[in-house]
Amino acid sequence: MKRLILLLIAIVGLTVTKVGAQVHWVEGSTDEVRELALKSDKLVFIDLYADWCGPCQMMNNRVFTRKEVGDFFDRHFVAAKYNIERPTGRKLMQLYGKGSIPLYLVFNTEGELLGTILGAYPHEEFVQHLERIVKRKEWLKATKGN
Repeated sequence: MKRLILLLIAIVGLTVTKVGAQVHWVEGSTDEVRELALKSDKLVFIDLYADWCGPCQMMNNRVFTRKEVGDFFDRHFVAAKYNIERPTGRKLMQLYGKGSIPLYLVFNTEGELLGTILGAYPHEEFVQHLERIVKRKEWLKATKGN
């Protein structure tokens, strides 16, 4: 009976973790993600991961579940995840990766790569990396407008 209760607690805990996730991930092709970003005037954020990747899981459980990270994403990004063991993730990894994951890519809606982040970080440091990329977007937008 104790085993059954512990199993139920574990299942409920996993469900709460998934339900409580603060970053809203879009499922679809890269073209669909880009189209959503274009409509909402946001950048495209892509998470390249693998199920077996410990640092990827750490980011999922400790960074992407934080409210402040989710709020930052809601303001600036349309976010998608692609497994590097599937065709889209594999292709993106071939184009932009150097073999290590987690790898995060940020594109503008024209398809220009604005920045990459390689590896796992505490949430504060991760958001700082993203803020630099967002500022790059603003700088590029200002210089193209002149």
